[in-house]
Order: sequence, then C-alpha cells, then structure tokens
Amino acid sequence: MEPLELVDTENEPAPSDRKLNATVAITVALLATFMGICKVKDDNINQSMQQAQANRVDHWAFYQARNVREEVAKATVVQLKLAAAGRSGVEQANYQDAIKQYEALAQEQGRKKAESRVDAENDQKTYDAANFRDDQFDLSDALLAIAISLLAVTALTQLWALYFVGLVPTAFGVLMGLSGLAGWAIHPSALIALLS
Repeated sequence: MEPLELVDTENEPAPSDRKLNATVAITVALLATFMGICKVKDDNINQSMQQAQANRVDHWAFYQARNVREEVAKATVVQLKLAAAGRSGVEQANYQDAIKQYEALAQEQGRKKAESRVDAENDQKTYDAANFRDDQFDLSDALLAIAISLLAVTALTQLWALYFVGLVPTAFGVLMGLSGLAGWAIHPSALIALLS
C-alpha cells in the first residue's frame, strides 16, 4: 500500500477569508441583478425619449407647414382684396366669397399651427422628464460598476475595510437606481452636468 498524500492545509483560505469571499459574491450577484432590472427600465426610457424626440420634430415640421399655409392664405386675401377694388357688383360678390374662404383658411391654419406648437412643447417636456430619469439610471450604472470593481479588488486583497469602502458607491448607486425606478426627484444636477 502506498501512503496517502497529506492535504495541503497551508494554502486553504481561512474561515474569515471564505466569509468575505461569500459576502462579496452575494453582493456582486445582487448588484448584477439590480443592474439588469435597471437596464431594462432604462432601455424603455430611452425608447420613449426617441419617440418623444421624433414626435417633437414632426410637430415642429407641421408647425412650419401650417405657418406657410397661413401666410399663403393671408397673401391670397390681400391679392383678392386688391383685385376686387373697382370691380362690378357681381364680380365684387365673387371676390368677397373667395376672400372669406381664404380668411377662414388662414384662421384654421393659425389655430392648427398653435396646436402643433403646443404638441411640440409637450413632446419636449416628455423628453426632458425621460432624460431626467435616464440620467438617474446612468449615474446608478456608473456607481455600481465602480462598486463591483472595488468588490473584485476586495476579493483579491481579502480586506474587509475595502469591502465597506465598496458599499459607499453601492449605496448611492442603488439609491439612484431606485430613484429612476420609482420616479423620485433625486438628481445630483451638478454631478450630472460635470459628466454630461
């Protein structure tokens, strides 16, 4: 019989090291799950931002088209009034009918132009509100990436102090992610402006 090889117990991690590694692993798994949930919501917000931007561009294009139509109708009214001067009674009546039609068209286009402007401004508000939440998710993503990096270094160095340092960006990252998910008005504007 050959002798059994002795297990090398010197290279086995100490129980406190195993506990730290398990804590880091659980924390990273929870953060990755939370980041995944935030990513889904952030992608949906990005889609709504793109839609709001497209709607805004469309509404401003309609505004411009209505503006051109209104100006053409007003110019036509002026031309018809000038042409009506000095005409006989029957012709004068025909001109007045045409003038009324073009005045009504100019008023209608002016009203529709105002509606297009309101729609475009509302689209901008929708975009800005979505961008506010998108900023929250972006900041959450950055903070949680920093936290995961610190946790990776913690697993290598086996320093509990570094784990607790890693919890600082974790806490702020989770706070910003929850703010984005729940629609809270937490928004560090100065930091967002610095990163924009």
